[in-house]
Amino acid sequence: MADSNSLQGCLNAAYYYLSYRPRSEAEIRQWLHRRSFANEVAEKAIAKLREQNLSDDFTFAQFWTDNRLSFRPKSKRLIKKELRDKKVAAEIIEQVTKDIDDEEIAYKLASRRMPALANLDYPDFYRRLSSYLTYRGFGYEVVKRTAALLWQEKEER
Repeated sequence: MADSNSLQGCLNAAYYYLSYRPRSEAEIRQWLHRRSFANEVAEKAIAKLREQNLSDDFTFAQFWTDNRLSFRPKSKRLIKKELRDKKVAAEIIEQVTKDIDDEEIAYKLASRRMPALANLDYPDFYRRLSSYLTYRGFGYEVVKRTAALLWQEKEER
């Protein structure tokens, strides 16, 4: 009876935690552990969540990737790192990030930044744009090509 009550309490805590956004299994496990639930009870709760399709690392990784690309665009490399930090399996990470095009994302981000950079000379333009894109996780080659393309478009106007 006590085991049933602790399992239900653990499930209720997990439902509450999942009410804000999807979570990886590792996040749920860690959160339940911090709430002092026994490992056996936490594992039973996670199994129950899996049965109810509330805990699925692939769905979580897809949600995280789509959310990142829509609201806080970052490079493929940084998205992969965030998913690794959330303890998502490497195969799942590769699956959900395989279609991410860093060039396209960097161009969109940089285009939004152009009004603030429009009146700068090339060295200042490049420095500020490259700092911004590097902070978002883009590599040197992507930054260089994006800056050159946007500078060329700016000069043609």
